[in-house]
Amino acid sequence: MAGVLRDAQGRVLLAQRPEGKHLAGLWEFPGGKLEPGESPQHALVRELHEELGIHIDPVDGTPLIGVPWRYGDRDLLLDAWQFTRWQGTPVSLEGQALQWEWPSRVDVATLAPADRPILQALRLPATYAITPPDVLPEHADEWLARVKAAAENGRRLIQLRLPKWSAMQVRTFAARLQPHVVEHGAWLLLNGDIDGSLDLGSGIGVHLTSAQLMELDARPLPWDQVVGTSCHNASQLSHAVSVGADFATLSPVEATASHPGEPALGWPQFQRLAKGAALPVYALGGVTPTVLDKSRENGAQGVAGIRAFW
Repeated sequence: MAGVLRDAQGRVLLAQRPEGKHLAGLWEFPGGKLEPGESPQHALVRELHEELGIHIDPVDGTPLIGVPWRYGDRDLLLDAWQFTRWQGTPVSLEGQALQWEWPSRVDVATLAPADRPILQALRLPATYAITPPDVLPEHADEWLARVKAAAENGRRLIQLRLPKWSAMQVRTFAARLQPHVVEHGAWLLLNGDIDGSLDLGSGIGVHLTSAQLMELDARPLPWDQVVGTSCHNASQLSHAVSVGADFATLSPVEATASHPGEPALGWPQFQRLAKGAALPVYALGGVTPTVLDKSRENGAQGVAGIRAFW
């Protein structure tokens, strides 16, 4: 169990693993293990009281993400819940250093590996907008305005999927948008263009195809540039975790006109796969923002889509 405490400024509390413990020196969200016969909610109440001297009410928490993880020969499920209310002032009662920090400023590399997906779930928005495939290069000015407006209006994760454009045209377009998305705290992802993302740098990430993903054996970008990937099954989701992807889309959830005849996962299968993956997962394929709550109930970070999001 992990408790994600957020103060009135939006900062989160991190604890540093002390010397002599596994992963000493790395930072984590406070929490701990269940004792025999203990419910997850009671375990979190007890652990946060023992570690920090605070009292939480489980009904004040909201589920964030469950992270199945393996450290050596030990399996764990790190079930993270977010809290904005508690009684008392958090203090270190077990010798660990504490710090309050904004999620956007946390260096992912300083976190314990199982806690990294929790940070990404905090950072990532509930919707992921993808540009329509029929946009032409001569529509660049129109879509420059549309993407800027989307970033201004809270669409913080946007993929430039422009198959009718050359790679250089997409990179030039992204460079024009780059100052704007950085200013508004958004991320712009290039579809499959790792080199272009590396060249552009801050605010520009990459969305990998499932074929690209399976050819990688390491994360293709620094931690300060977002890496997303397309997945369709458990094997691809597992590989996305192993290469350090920040999130995945899982599709198709429902039947789509763009891929007629392709079998849909359906929500039960989506839930099984998403909850078994140690990273945030967006539902994609035949979904719209109207099913956001349903997607969250089925283990998703949120929903991704194309036309319904513009």
